[in-house]
Amino acid sequence: MVAIWTDPAIKPTIREMVSDFEQQNPDIKVKLTDLTWSHGHEKIVLAFASGRGPDVVELGSDWIAQFAENGQLTDISADIASDSAEYQGWSMANYNGRIMAYPWFLGTRVLFGNLDLMAKAGYDDTFVPVSWPQLLEASKKISALGPKYYGWGSNAPEKHRLYKKYLPFLWSAGGQILTDDGKLCVIASTYAIDGLTIYKMLHDSAGYVAKQRGIEDAFLDGKVGFIISGDWLLKRIEKENRKINLLSTLIPGPTLPGRSFKGGEFLAINAKSEKKEAAMKFVRFITSPEQQIKFCKANRSANPSSVKAQQDPYFASNDHIQTFIKQIRLAKHPPVDPDWVYMEGIIEQAVEDVVFNGEPVAESLRKARHEIEKQRK
Repeated sequence: MVAIWTDPAIKPTIREMVSDFEQQNPDIKVKLTDLTWSHGHEKIVLAFASGRGPDVVELGSDWIAQFAENGQLTDISADIASDSAEYQGWSMANYNGRIMAYPWFLGTRVLFGNLDLMAKAGYDDTFVPVSWPQLLEASKKISALGPKYYGWGSNAPEKHRLYKKYLPFLWSAGGQILTDDGKLCVIASTYAIDGLTIYKMLHDSAGYVAKQRGIEDAFLDGKVGFIISGDWLLKRIEKENRKINLLSTLIPGPTLPGRSFKGGEFLAINAKSEKKEAAMKFVRFITSPEQQIKFCKANRSANPSSVKAQQDPYFASNDHIQTFIKQIRLAKHPPVDPDWVYMEGIIEQAVEDVVFNGEPVAESLRKARHEIEKQRK
């Protein structure tokens, strides 16, 4: 049994891939179980706890350490040694020196801009904001165009979203969440304070506030100058036939392009599976370059984990997709830590307290550090 996130729009492609696999492996039958982002994590926890978990499960990169720590995932280090250089994203699946999942698709976020609003604000078509001061100034100028315009799309509190918008600013400033050895939380550093300070300045001076979908709606309607979003926005523009003069560029940093958030979808094998060999065959098939290209074309995804797949003309011929491929090389992922699912909530609360409740930046981050250290004891 395979538990996988199956968006209705991509489900036919997944079923086609499964059918192709079964034809090539007539002795193996694959039963798909649908998961959703709203309840998928809870379903997986319950399935593993019951001892009836799926043989193969799709995991977000943030969750790998939690299940690995509980002994619920198979160590596949020996199985991937021969082709590890052909795929990216292994560090997100590396828990205590062991590879616990196979990278399938990677994800990052880039800066999108409305070139028409930038032109109205006085910028020519060569301008690209590469630094925080440039982004802040351009956002303010767009907001100054009138009451129906906003320079910056600012995320309202939304689970699993807000921390992904702040962390690029933290990392771009040179900050970290934990020390390199993972023993201490350093999220109250001056770097972290600098990152949250500029994030709040963008929100306060030029922000259109909504949940992610609402920000994207306003951006596509020509009301917002800049937003941070993922490759799904490109799919929306195509699917909805939106007419927007679009800029896609790397996330700005203090003086030069900065870091973005990196995550991904991984395929892991249940430690209690009695069909590990068949499970690995399926994992290798569905993550092969050919299958990744098929999936990306159907789903309009920008970041396959396969290096070979990234060289397909589909990716090379689209400038906006190339932005994502460049950004993933300048992206970081959260610590591979079993407590990360709790840490992200603490960080989101700290950002929310600063941006929406008026709490001082340094105080909020000190409180977050204390809560994280208490959680990890």
